[in-house]
Amino acid sequence: MKSTKYSEKVLDHFRNPRNVGTLEGDDVAVGKVGNPTCGDIMEVFIRIDGDTITDAKFRTFGCGSAIATTSMTTEMVKGMSLDEAMKLTRRDVAEELDGLPPIKMHCSNLAADALHEAIKSYRRRKGEEVPDDKKEVEEEIECLVGKDEFLSKGVYLTVKDPNDFKNKRTIVLYSGDESVDAAINLTEVTDRVILLTPDETLVISPELAERLSGSNVKVLYQSRLLEVLGEGEVEKAKIYNIDEDEKYDLYVDAILIIE
Repeated sequence: MKSTKYSEKVLDHFRNPRNVGTLEGDDVAVGKVGNPTCGDIMEVFIRIDGDTITDAKFRTFGCGSAIATTSMTTEMVKGMSLDEAMKLTRRDVAEELDGLPPIKMHCSNLAADALHEAIKSYRRRKGEEVPDDKKEVEEEIECLVGKDEFLSKGVYLTVKDPNDFKNKRTIVLYSGDESVDAAINLTEVTDRVILLTPDETLVISPELAERLSGSNVKVLYQSRLLEVLGEGEVEKAKIYNIDEDEKYDLYVDAILIIE
């Protein structure tokens, strides 16, 4: 079994995140990276005075390690020069948190990338030439194969007509309250709905948690959707079990990815 144990620092920054929120003003720059399909999106705000980062805040949607790494990054970066901050790496952040489980180093440890995007955005505003490598970052964190190929052929980005899912074996990727609500509502047309989340728990409102527990939705925790498979239409999905470090195929008819 692959270790997914979190350090005390990770748990502390997840349970008590520092610097949550946004910043505004002409001296503020924003960087955003992530992949809603993977389940982690980071947005970092930095306030800059001359060449120094004087304040930093963040908004992150994702698992515990995603929140913890962004929280720690905003703490580390205060007082740094822009050049120093550009040298901050994912590994630096992980080490400051006393380590992360290996599986969390990929899609969930992106706060340094968001920070770098904010700095590059600020420098572009100042007229400096900055290499545009955001596409490379996005490609690196891409973690689902086949989504575009099967759009309208079993992969859906929204629920326009619930009858599209009638009696179908359906996977819903967890991406917040809207995805949970959609999964629950789909049980009105099919009794085979699976909610897939990479984390060990769902961070949702108590009301929604109560609705979910009373529904027929099956929740697969610590699981990621890696690939959509089929001949012409969706037939199965390749799932990665994070805890067991195993991949397996799940036969399905529809996949809902609310971005």
